Amino acid sequence: MKKLMEILMELDDSIDWENETALIDERILDSFGVISELEEQFDIEIEASEIIPQNLNSADAMWKMIQRLQEN
Repeated sequence: MKKLMEILMELDDSIDWENETALIDERILDSFGVISELEEQFDIEIEASEIIPQNLNSADAMWKMIQRLQEN
């Protein structure tokens, strides 16, 4: 999770990554820039079916998705 938070802060340090829970719903986050960064940094492939608010609305949701994808 620490690595994810570092990546997110580098992408945009004006967002309250630890507390925000509507990153996609509120259009705070451009998911495509984040997706490519997560794929590269965590050596995962995020399919289109994974690019949904439930997986990207918060740093916690992103971390859960990363962990699940790394297990597969």
